Amino acid sequence: MNADSLRITEIFHSLQGETTTMGLPTVFVRLTGCPLRCGYCDTAYAFEGGSKMSVTEILDSISQYQADYVTVTGGEPLAQPQCIGLLRELCDLGYRVSLETSGAICVKEVDPRVVKIIDLKTPGSGEVSRNLYGNMEFLQPEDEVKFVICDRSDYDWSCMKIDQLKLRDYGSEILFSPSQGQLSPRTLAEWILEDRLKVRMQLQAHKIIWDDQPGH
Repeated sequence: MNADSLRITEIFHSLQGETTTMGLPTVFVRLTGCPLRCGYCDTAYAFEGGSKMSVTEILDSISQYQADYVTVTGGEPLAQPQCIGLLRELCDLGYRVSLETSGAICVKEVDPRVVKIIDLKTPGSGEVSRNLYGNMEFLQPEDEVKFVICDRSDYDWSCMKIDQLKLRDYGSEILFSPSQGQLSPRTLAEWILEDRLKVRMQLQAHKIIWDDQPGH
């Protein structure tokens, strides 16, 4: 693969289902490949395959939707080094850009105009050892840190990490999501309220609307 191309699983237009921009029309660019194998992964179809596209082809595909927001996701998008250049090009074109990353790859080179959504892996994911905690030093106030909670142990671990990593000092939004099929949203909501925990709980709105179909 040359320096001006990436392997793409899909490019689609939908409503953002998570994060603080939930509900906003967004173009999603899903890159192929991921070095992690989280137990709750819902995009395993992006682990392999895909089609090679030049940055110009990607930008042309995005432009047809006339959207203001673009989310680059995966898989793990940063597993393809060319992702850094794509993010920069998107910002230069005036898009409001977010990057969904596992945090297992260094985000230092990500354009500062990009909102980073870093998914810290909980023990229940099976990939907690892959967390690159040094990424926290590159957080900006606009960035967001996400925890997918599988059970009470994950919840307690996540609360501990918020304090241990001093995540509140960065001003970044902290997101708690219940792992679908493993933890009921009501249970997680009750834990958060009982502990007066200052986080944002989120559900995956796209799954509620489109029943977890790919391309949404």
